[in-house]
Amino acid sequence: MAGAKLPTGITFPSSPNSNPRLSPKALRANIASKLSALPHENIYTLPNILTFSRLLAAPAIGYLVLQNQHAWAVGLFAYAGITDLVDGWIARKWNQQTVVGSVVDPMADKTLMTVLVGCLAVNGTLPLPLATLILGRDISLAIAAIYYRYASLPSPKTLARYWDFSLPSAEVHPTTISKLNTFLQLGLIGATLTLPLLVPEAGAAAIGGLTEIVREGLGGSEGVQTAVRGLQGVVAATTVWSGLSYVWTKDAVRILGTDEALKRKQGYRGRMVVAGSFGIVLAITAWLG
Repeated sequence: MAGAKLPTGITFPSSPNSNPRLSPKALRANIASKLSALPHENIYTLPNILTFSRLLAAPAIGYLVLQNQHAWAVGLFAYAGITDLVDGWIARKWNQQTVVGSVVDPMADKTLMTVLVGCLAVNGTLPLPLATLILGRDISLAIAAIYYRYASLPSPKTLARYWDFSLPSAEVHPTTISKLNTFLQLGLIGATLTLPLLVPEAGAAAIGGLTEIVREGLGGSEGVQTAVRGLQGVVAATTVWSGLSYVWTKDAVRILGTDEALKRKQGYRGRMVVAGSFGIVLAITAWLG
């Protein structure tokens, strides 16, 4: 009897087709079709590939520096510098910007700088006090960033919300001297990597007469060393200036929100975090010097 009811009130359909249910295979296909409809970034773009290759190049250059393979280290460093320019240009030119790229690109630059400063200090090419100053400034700013993120994050302050960067709470605007300092630091790293090639014994064995031309153009070996020492002094001065600029520049970090009194208090405390941590760095640098 189609549609007949038993006394319990349970209705039995007259045929299986009157109450269809998806099979497991059909259910999986349905879920897959819905997932495929979600927007996905294409991360396999040329700019991202170049950025990741630069990230992988950092430890390789560091290894070459420690093994005194200066010609290979300079070549790979030049590759990193060229790709840093090219990947951004390609991404803008052909609209291939991705979220992954915006995160990995500065990570690759900072990784390269940190690895090379450390390795050049270990092999004695870069003075230890200067390496301490450069790395210490970055550590000081990282400590301040941790504070700013925690202080400015709206309640509830959970670990999951802290790392959820879709919840913006503060904006960082690098100071002008900080941008200049980054450029000078990269120049110093490149010059320090090249320095062993400009010594007569190493240069002649590495790339023939090219180093001779460069060396003579800079006034011989002594002139080369004087130029590098001068650049070291400029980088040291601008690194100190850069670190201190985050202490006295109130708009270097802009805290989001509507409570102006709270924002002023958080900003002041953040600048004091920079002052305290960077002060320790300066003290250690002076002690090492």
